[in-house]
Amino acid sequence: MADGASTQRVTPTVTNPKVLLWILMVVYVLNFLDRQIVNILAEPISRDLGLSDTQIGLLTGLAFALFYTLLGIPIARYADNSTTNRVGLISISLAVWSAMTAICGFAQNFLQLALARVGVGVGEAGCTPAAHSLITDSVPPEKRSSAIAFYGLGIPIGSLMGLVIGGALNDAYGWRTAFMVVAIPGLIMAAFLPFILREPRKAENAARLLSGEKARAVLSTKEALKEVFSSRAFVMLAVAASFTAFLSYGKGVWAVILFIRSHGLSPGETGTLLGIVLGVAGMIGTWMGGMMADRFGKTDKRHLLTTPAIGMVIATPILFLGYFATDWRVAIVLLFVPTALNAAYYGPTYGCVQGLVKPEARAMAAAVMLFAQNLIGLGLGPLLFGIMSDAFKPMAGEESVRWVLYGAAWLGLIPAFFFWRASLRLKDELKSG
Repeated sequence: MADGASTQRVTPTVTNPKVLLWILMVVYVLNFLDRQIVNILAEPISRDLGLSDTQIGLLTGLAFALFYTLLGIPIARYADNSTTNRVGLISISLAVWSAMTAICGFAQNFLQLALARVGVGVGEAGCTPAAHSLITDSVPPEKRSSAIAFYGLGIPIGSLMGLVIGGALNDAYGWRTAFMVVAIPGLIMAAFLPFILREPRKAENAARLLSGEKARAVLSTKEALKEVFSSRAFVMLAVAASFTAFLSYGKGVWAVILFIRSHGLSPGETGTLLGIVLGVAGMIGTWMGGMMADRFGKTDKRHLLTTPAIGMVIATPILFLGYFATDWRVAIVLLFVPTALNAAYYGPTYGCVQGLVKPEARAMAAAVMLFAQNLIGLGLGPLLFGIMSDAFKPMAGEESVRWVLYGAAWLGLIPAFFFWRASLRLKDELKSG
């Protein structure tokens, strides 16, 4: 994947791009494992603490997303500084979110658990903007979508592990133990990460110092934001990705609850089924999206976004049938293909984002995209789905979640339209470096 990185300027002190990608992907797996485990634990937590569906929506979404998004931009500004050690930043972030995940297991009420989830969001805010910036500095532009897609495999793998491990631990030991156990790998890796990866800027800055070359100019926050929002393609991508995240996070929480409430499966059974089947689908889709973008984008830059645009249109009716099915076996089969198609957006989207701005604004571009995706998607998706479920309960009873998911399936046509519109701007706006 990163073989073409030999065209980049490297020195013996710079981590091999393949090693960098693998390590960052593992970090992202832990990121989503700790973020998404609450989905499979939501129903047991609700029963134990007596929470409403709206409160579940807050815990699984807004409590995490609010501080994640608010801190993302200032942290990205720090990451874009040419003197910042991005590896050290990721290591500290990993330690913080892992520790706060463990603290979730000690919560005795809604407020305590919400505050712990805020802490997880604070820690995770420092990961992806710095990681995307590192990846972009380490691979050539023509490999960017597949490289970022490889990193993005952390989303389905981490979500899979969260469902499977969280469900199994909950059934065996309870939801509190589940939180504490999954935090351990992150704390261990945070201690070793600075010794495994090297910051490429150290070599670059040393070379510049020896040659007398000036360091990259640091853009002000205003200048960086102007650079980001001057791209119309970026704005349309932000709308498309935000709506995708809104639906993805909302469906991720409430599809789990659908299988527990309406199909009668236990959290452990649901975690294993959805985790493995939909996790594998997500991995296939994420990888496929990046590879197809790099392959077809060589001939026409518009095709960088063809796969997510067309894929989401195809996914819509199949997803509806999956939620409509009353047999869980039929439902899980029908959900496989739409899950893969909806996951194909990650590599092409963030690959384009990194190519639409100057190097000095790349972490900022990723942070702005994450701000929109997580505030709208993670912050509002699970919450609004929960509010709608509560609103439908007088009419639909335990099937209220299914009613909400019916509408969510068809709303997938909206991001498909904006991905298509963004693709029309890529030829004019994508930069070569």
